[in-house]
Amino acid sequence: MMARQPFGSRAETLEAADSVWWELGPLEWLDAFASHPRIGEKSADQRAVKEQSGVTGAAADTLERLVAGNRAYEEKFGYIYIVCASGKSALEMLAILESRLGNDPNTELRVAAEQQRQITRLRLEKLL
Repeated sequence: MMARQPFGSRAETLEAADSVWWELGPLEWLDAFASHPRIGEKSADQRAVKEQSGVTGAAADTLERLVAGNRAYEEKFGYIYIVCASGKSALEMLAILESRLGNDPNTELRVAAEQQRQITRLRLEKLL
C-alpha cells in the first residue's frame, strides 16, 4: 500500500487494498487469519469484540456448537474459521461455519481469504 501512494480518492485506496490483498499468497493470508480471535472467543481486540457482537447473548447450545465447529474447522483446514462477522448473528455464523466444513481445502482457503478481505475493507472504511 505504501508503494502505491498517493491515492487520489477513497475509492482508489479501497481498490488498492483489495488488489494488494489478492497479490499476496496463502502464507500471508494464513498469517492474517492468525491475528484474529476465534468466533465466540473472548478477546482484548475491541474491533473484533464489536464485529463479533452477534455472539453476545447467544444461547448456550449455539455457543457450544460454535466451539465444536471451530475445533472441527481447525482440525480439517489447519487455521481458524474466519468470517466477516459484522452484522451476523451467532446462528448465522454457525450456519456459515457448518456449510464451509464441506469445502475442499483449496476452495476454503479462497473463501477464507475473501472473508479476510471483507474484514480488512470494513476496517479501512472506518479509518477513511
